Amino acid sequence: MTDKSPSDHRVRRGDGPILIGLGANLPSERFGGPRQTLEAALAELERRGVRVVRRSRWYESAPVPRSDQPWYVNGVAAVETGLGPEALLAVLHAIEHDFGRVRGARNAARAVDLDLLAYGDLVRAGPAAPLLPHPRVPERAFVLLPLAEIAPGWRLPGSGETVAALAARLPPDQEIRPLGVGEPEAGDRTAPVEPRKGRPSAQKPAGRH
Repeated sequence: MTDKSPSDHRVRRGDGPILIGLGANLPSERFGGPRQTLEAALAELERRGVRVVRRSRWYESAPVPRSDQPWYVNGVAAVETGLGPEALLAVLHAIEHDFGRVRGARNAARAVDLDLLAYGDLVRAGPAAPLLPHPRVPERAFVLLPLAEIAPGWRLPGSGETVAALAARLPPDQEIRPLGVGEPEAGDRTAPVEPRKGRPSAQKPAGRH
């Protein structure tokens, strides 16, 4: 559906979930490594009244586009909130700021990144933020794999494409692997684990945790 009243916090969002993408590849003086920072970000969402109803495992992914940055830790969460899309995006940006994110060049390394991926079934092409669904959702393995884990029946608002169909079209060079419970992140390892390569859709999502 299309949002005809962007400024109205009572906007109808349809039946789809509200989805937030989380990522980090720099340590935080306050929280520790990227995974600890993202766990703290989920807790902060709850503290600010945004209820986390489902969450994926954490995944480890190579930077996109490829660079010499550290690998990222990524995940996706489904949330419930009475906030409209603009107010929810403002909360995400406030958490990023409070957690020490400094916005610089696009695709730069970051201590925390919180993206509003979808707000129910809303479709908004701009000009005001947020654009919905997030325009890079179909291009990113680090979004689609964790999303498929928590919402396997999800369809991209606007096109209706399934998350499985989107994942099947991903470039084969995007490297991503799930992190096991207690498994160190790439930056903490003395001997890196060989990442899984190839088309990410070949990896079967596991159950929620």
